[in-house]
Amino acid sequence: MRADEDVVDQKKYLEDACKPKCVKPLIEYEACKKRIEGDESGHKHCTGQYFDYLSCIDKCVAPKLFAKLK
Repeated sequence: MRADEDVVDQKKYLEDACKPKCVKPLIEYEACKKRIEGDESGHKHCTGQYFDYLSCIDKCVAPKLFAKLK
């Protein structure tokens, strides 16, 4: 890489490529959001489903990302 080249964050591109592989956790998260839509108390949340989705993406991205690091 030359000094005048901009560094591109590969993680964003890898995450986008991994999202189709994590459809099931995304569907579960979206279903949870829909279930709690009218909750005014603030006690209901979908944190677990959200982290399951992010974990799926991270597990897909990690091996590819670390292979690109110098």
